[in-house]
Amino acid sequence: FGLGVPVILRNSEETESSTRILKKRMRQVKNPFGLEIPHPATASVTKGIALTPDCLEDCILTCYWGCSVQKLHEALQKHVYCFRIKTPQALEDALYSEYLYRQQYFIKKNDKEEKYCQLPGDAQVVDFGPVPRSRYPLIALLTLADEEDREIYDIISMVAVIHIPDESYRLSCRVLYQYLLLAQGQYHDLKQLFMSANSTGLSSSDTSPAERSTDRSLLEKAGLAEDEPELHEENSKDCVVCQNGPVNWVLLPCRHACLCDGCIKYFQQCPMCRQFVQESFPLCSKKEQDEDESTHI
Repeated sequence: FGLGVPVILRNSEETESSTRILKKRMRQVKNPFGLEIPHPATASVTKGIALTPDCLEDCILTCYWGCSVQKLHEALQKHVYCFRIKTPQALEDALYSEYLYRQQYFIKKNDKEEKYCQLPGDAQVVDFGPVPRSRYPLIALLTLADEEDREIYDIISMVAVIHIPDESYRLSCRVLYQYLLLAQGQYHDLKQLFMSANSTGLSSSDTSPAERSTDRSLLEKAGLAEDEPELHEENSKDCVVCQNGPVNWVLLPCRHACLCDGCIKYFQQCPMCRQFVQESFPLCSKKEQDEDESTHI
């Protein structure tokens, strides 16, 4: 139309996408660290927060209140270019003591007991100022306690940036960022995947009514919602397109996990949000799927 816009003309009988989506090669890595916030609604800067670690080995949980945003990200860069952050002391050296208060706990292997973190009363901190802030409310560092374990695992520490509501900013408590630090000098920013609402892993007993309502409204907008009994049917399939195969592909950059092995090859755009797909990766390989099916049989 005189605008210089490229147009792709396709035969009406053409079904499979002519453009190949780049499929990322995956490498399985065991993560020894797990951290959850069991009671986010009760957390606050003045009352403190409960954290539940879940680690495969003996670990050390170190919490830094009021940590400098700039110093934390400089520390992550130092992990890449200078020295490995595999102990609490290594992170403290990189932070140059740019935090208000520190607490530390020894976590036994597979111990899921809640650890309570709170600023001391004499700190007299009720908020961390208006947004944008120069300090994160709380940084939780998990490191392996035994040096032998640090030689075994590729992932040697985990940094969680946690928001805690205060007088100035009442956003609900949540993990803002999670970074996995590798022994080779890289770090990865963990991202959530957006699963389809009728995933077999999500039953009505596992999710709250509000979460189920939100999931259903998203499906209705996409024109994929079914009657309520079918939505939570125990044997329902996940794929939002064919409704006949389990979800196995994650689309990037939108991070929607909504397509099965059979449907992934037909889409250049995400069927959930219509964003163009740049890359994709499988949640499990064909070999793992076959082994899983044979186990159930």
